[in-house]
Amino acid sequence: MSLPPVLSDRLRLPAVASPMFIVSNPELVVAQCTSGIIGSFPTLNARTQGELREWLTRIIERLAKYDAENPSSPSAPFAANLIVHKSNDRLEQDLAVISEFEVPVVITSLGAREDVNDAVHDYGGIVLHDIINDRFARKAIEKGADGLIAVSAGAGGHTGTQSPFALIQEIREWFQGPLLLSGSISHGRSILAALAAGADLAYIGSAFIATDEANASDAYKQMVVDSRAADIVYSNLFTGVHGNYLRGSIRDIGLDPDNLPSFDPLAGAGVPGASIVPNDAKAWRDIWGAGHGVGSVQSIVPAAMLVERLRDEYADARKALLD
Repeated sequence: MSLPPVLSDRLRLPAVASPMFIVSNPELVVAQCTSGIIGSFPTLNARTQGELREWLTRIIERLAKYDAENPSSPSAPFAANLIVHKSNDRLEQDLAVISEFEVPVVITSLGAREDVNDAVHDYGGIVLHDIINDRFARKAIEKGADGLIAVSAGAGGHTGTQSPFALIQEIREWFQGPLLLSGSISHGRSILAALAAGADLAYIGSAFIATDEANASDAYKQMVVDSRAADIVYSNLFTGVHGNYLRGSIRDIGLDPDNLPSFDPLAGAGVPGASIVPNDAKAWRDIWGAGHGVGSVQSIVPAAMLVERLRDEYADARKALLD
């Protein structure tokens, strides 16, 4: 099945930048889109509906200005991410704003709802839902998602544990629609590998933390540069959901990253990690998410330079495969 035009026509690299809590902002999204990949951000990064409207206005206006100045290489579309979980008390309001601005691509996470998908379809948008296994993938499509984001082992932040090859293979046995792959993709070779495995697009997050436009502290960006795959810690202590975090950020808040307890939701009420995490440290703000692909990140650069590197590596990998 061919990709819908919104996921193919304007891309200069088969990739989507993942929405990262706190880190993704309008400046990063615009830089990603004008570089030829789909940029995205979580709606919750905008603190209010008014700020969300301002962000969407800024993104749309800046992309329109770029397109007018660059008619031969227009920008890629952008996407907004909705947390579709009962804990998100802003869902309905944020969805209304997304519908008002007719955001072309909506990424849904932590649940799938038919009414959300229907609302996006009503104005002509498409929905990509992120999943960690085949069971969740089937549920997402049953509820009307247009495509899937397979979050495999090694992805930054909340992530799955399955091999990308196994996960993609199981999904492709029954689903021929848009399929993205997430997990340790920070080099052009990995983008080509994702496509060879059966995905249509690569889904890239951690590498964009170490860019000039990202809303991350200098220390966070430098830690991404300095870290390797062995410096990623997998834990459910901080949010109650398993995720990948930078070892150094855990150590910096006073915990031993090699001896973290697991959060047991059956043990009683309370906040994950609240009893042992010192100084009111919080996930994402103080305990920094990142994936296994950080080893390919060598320096802090503008987002456009990162995309150019990925594009060159991807082209070289394709050429080497064909030679």
